[in-house]
Amino acid sequence: MKQFPDRLASLDILRGLTLFLLVFLQPVACAVLPLWDSAVARFLLFQLDHEVWEGFRFWDLIMPLFLFMSGTSIPFSFSKLRKNGYTKAAIYRKVLRRVAVLFLLGMVVQGNLLGFDPSAIYIYTNTLQAIALGYLIATVVVLECSRWAWGQAVAVVLLLAGYAIPMMVCGDYTPEGNLANRIDACVLGRFRGDPSYTWVLSSLTFGVTVVLGSLSGQIIKQGKQARRQTLVRLLVFGLATLLAGLLWSGSMPIVKRIWTGSMALFSGGLCILLLAAFYAWIDVLGHRRGLEWLKIYGMNSIAAYMLGEVVNFRSAVDSLSYGLSPLLGEAYGAWLTFGNFAIVFLILYCMYRSRYFLKV
Repeated sequence: MKQFPDRLASLDILRGLTLFLLVFLQPVACAVLPLWDSAVARFLLFQLDHEVWEGFRFWDLIMPLFLFMSGTSIPFSFSKLRKNGYTKAAIYRKVLRRVAVLFLLGMVVQGNLLGFDPSAIYIYTNTLQAIALGYLIATVVVLECSRWAWGQAVAVVLLLAGYAIPMMVCGDYTPEGNLANRIDACVLGRFRGDPSYTWVLSSLTFGVTVVLGSLSGQIIKQGKQARRQTLVRLLVFGLATLLAGLLWSGSMPIVKRIWTGSMALFSGGLCILLLAAFYAWIDVLGHRRGLEWLKIYGMNSIAAYMLGEVVNFRSAVDSLSYGLSPLLGEAYGAWLTFGNFAIVFLILYCMYRSRYFLKV
């Protein structure tokens, strides 16, 4: 595998694992496991799906990880921009371009952008768009509070309060009674997607998740000369955030679909601890064997996401292997799914070997 010494290996590999789960393991597992009638298969399928409302499953960690890791890279990317002579205004312009591109790509993922049917186009209903707004909020926090040691922590508290106070005063946390749902219906109107998910007010807590990632990135960046102490700081930060989310869940339940404050803290704490584990194993102890291949996904995350979510290679797999259908029977559909995401991997591998990385 090629080496990229200026990058944080643990972050690239963790991002790669997240993308691998999203655009290979989960869809293939969900195609294969139904063929295996057992309690283990049912448990795995349960964990590879989102919680219906209140609670938290393994798969509910994937979207927080995307938001969190977009924040973790902020201290490194902004530092590089400043070294290259970027002013604060120039950084804001670059961020706004990124937000616009992510929003557009989110609309592409929805699949209806080129249908030219306004009733089928949703404005804000996608993970990429949540990353865009969370990233924008985190950028403002980082750039405006960079010289104030506790500024970003105070900003997190204010964002949580901005979400929690209206939610508590003007409704509850049920699917029908929560304020975030009514705000989406009012602001987005007919351009709204699945009504069980909320986006407009939830942008505040998306921002919290991204800021938690930025704070974690700053801990790593500032402590790269004392990595063991940095690891301890990450563990303490992660445990404190996780505990805060758990304690708050007594009054504000953990609900991913409306991204409650407790959800932002609980999932953020898990993200910090997971980053700490990867940082300890890869950057502190120097163990990378068997993990470098994940950079194929991690260093081309946008390309991996778009290929996995938008492009369907199943017809190509079917054209090449339709003769296997009588032999595989019910398993043929699982084979098509495997082949589809194997092609995605091969494309990403060729991009990685050619050092071609899609950036926004």
